[in-house]
Amino acid sequence: MNSLWNDADIVAISKGDDLAYRVYSSRLLGKDKSLVLHGGGNTSIKVVEKNRFGVEEEILYVKGSGWDLETIEAEGFSPVRLDHLQRLARLPLLSDPEMVNELVTHMTRATAPAPSVEAILHAVIPHKYVDHTHADAVVTITNSPGGEEKIRRIYGDEVILIPYVMPGFDLARLCAERLDAELTSRTIGMVLLNHGIFSFGESAKESYERMIYLVGKAKAYLQSQAAWDITSDLAEPARDTGLLLAGLRNQITAAAGFPVIMQRHTNPETTAFVSRRDLKPIAQQGPATPDHVIRTKRLPMIGRDVDAYVAAYKRYFSENEPLAKERKAMLDPAPRVVLDAQLGMCTAGRSAREAGIVADIYRHTMRVIQRAEKLGGYRALPAKDIFDVEYWDLEQAKLKKTGKLPRFSGEIALVTGAVSGIGKACVDALLANGTAVVGVDINPAIETLYARPDYLGLEGDVTSEAVLKVVMTKTADAFGGLDMLVLNAGVFPAGCRISELSLEEWSRVMALNLDAGLVLMREAHPFLKLAPKGGRVVVIGSKNVPAPGPGAAPYSASKAALNQLARVAALEWGEDGIRINSVHPNAVFDTSAWTEEVLTARAAHYGLSVDEYKRNNILKTEVTSRDVAELVIQMCGPAFAKTTGAQVPVDGGNDRVI
Repeated sequence: MNSLWNDADIVAISKGDDLAYRVYSSRLLGKDKSLVLHGGGNTSIKVVEKNRFGVEEEILYVKGSGWDLETIEAEGFSPVRLDHLQRLARLPLLSDPEMVNELVTHMTRATAPAPSVEAILHAVIPHKYVDHTHADAVVTITNSPGGEEKIRRIYGDEVILIPYVMPGFDLARLCAERLDAELTSRTIGMVLLNHGIFSFGESAKESYERMIYLVGKAKAYLQSQAAWDITSDLAEPARDTGLLLAGLRNQITAAAGFPVIMQRHTNPETTAFVSRRDLKPIAQQGPATPDHVIRTKRLPMIGRDVDAYVAAYKRYFSENEPLAKERKAMLDPAPRVVLDAQLGMCTAGRSAREAGIVADIYRHTMRVIQRAEKLGGYRALPAKDIFDVEYWDLEQAKLKKTGKLPRFSGEIALVTGAVSGIGKACVDALLANGTAVVGVDINPAIETLYARPDYLGLEGDVTSEAVLKVVMTKTADAFGGLDMLVLNAGVFPAGCRISELSLEEWSRVMALNLDAGLVLMREAHPFLKLAPKGGRVVVIGSKNVPAPGPGAAPYSASKAALNQLARVAALEWGEDGIRINSVHPNAVFDTSAWTEEVLTARAAHYGLSVDEYKRNNILKTEVTSRDVAELVIQMCGPAFAKTTGAQVPVDGGNDRVI
């Protein structure tokens, strides 16, 4: 383990700004994923501040709920009166609701986030700075046979050992007792068995580098036991598994009761792990540390039998719920991690971000399991201990902070011609409504259009059947299937009368505006059949479908043919629960084709100003790409749930169409 502390990074921090140093070292911890993952870990600092009356008080600034160490700001720390926290630690009993109330009502800033449930524990440690991580190396050792004895041999009297106790008041009280009895001048940390490790010191640098030192010793021990490096036989992941993935996503969604995004992972490390002969016994022990359970469930699903997994989860609940202090309502029984020799690792969540978090956590879990196996075997906590954390109200509250879910949360859309204009507006609208979106375009800029977990940009020529097959495979790998298809890619060629039209030009336009739509609809159909809420297709047509113009034969005919294809599909696919509707835009000028020069020239041709030209319709209103995209969203949503085969203009009113 190498320290990332760099004095050059902190030259701008004012001397005495202890909280700024706390922020800096917290971020260093957060950057190292072998220490903390996605909101895990905790840090704090004790300072003296004057209150409203000018009286000095000791304040504990502890990481607030909902903040991530990697990106935390000063505002992410909750200031709580230290004396009150230390007095709480001496109480014989304190329920979770009582503890939360005491923490919140003794903050000195009303707008601060709720303090961590470990605030009392941080308060009883008699050092200015306290760091807490779930270091992979330490957890690996504590989750192996004789883990406690191994930890004692590694650290001696440098750390205090704490047996596993569920986080909260009881753990804080036990730590206070152990600190009173065992703390010496040589003590620089605590190891919480099957949970994590603490370090502390009088400066941010001292506490941080003690963490690096302690975790480094654990890593060195694993290396000395030939238990650090993971080598496995490489296995080739299966190809063309798109429909298998879509079917599995459909089953997991049914078990969960809400649509899920499902990501497939087939990197060499993952593929080797899921191909192990002993996968079932080593992967059915439990999570590396209990707080992971709210993301990953207690166990992954081995194979693809969702019904069996659900039945096993229900047994797990019925066996452990009677042992809980209060009655519990069962959470959804759907798996979040799937380990399958053919598919690799699949991770599920309400969003692409959630599925990605699950994947990050389980990748580290795989390493912990395999290293612990080299120490004599991986040993997770008993099911009851995991159940208590999974159904702990304070843990579930972390997941509920996201608020109301967007309209298309857990659903997937594919948009063609997505790099600009109407296509990009559709991508933007779908993303804003919680959809995971795949954008396809011949322009390579599509791949870097957005850098976010719920977007995948694919460069490709949609007139190629082979390219469209690859697009469907990559869509399934990235998100698990397909719910919505927006056919937007097209070309509007220069005006040409039929008497002068070449077959080559006709075929070029037909290939993109019509044939590509046919192939993609055909390839997407089996995926749309498996869409949990029913498949939806929206065709971006044109005013030229009902009202063609002279000089636009290839465009008008291709768009009309695509619309006719959509009508036939609506008839054929209704029994599959797939609805197909068309939107006919006209005079949408906020696209790359309509430069200011072109607009000015066209407006002048009609004796109009540019503004008048843009509003040259019955309602005298401008139609934008965003307006078209909004109608697309409505067609994919509940407003059109009982409509298929419809054609709706968005043109401000056109006398020829009307």
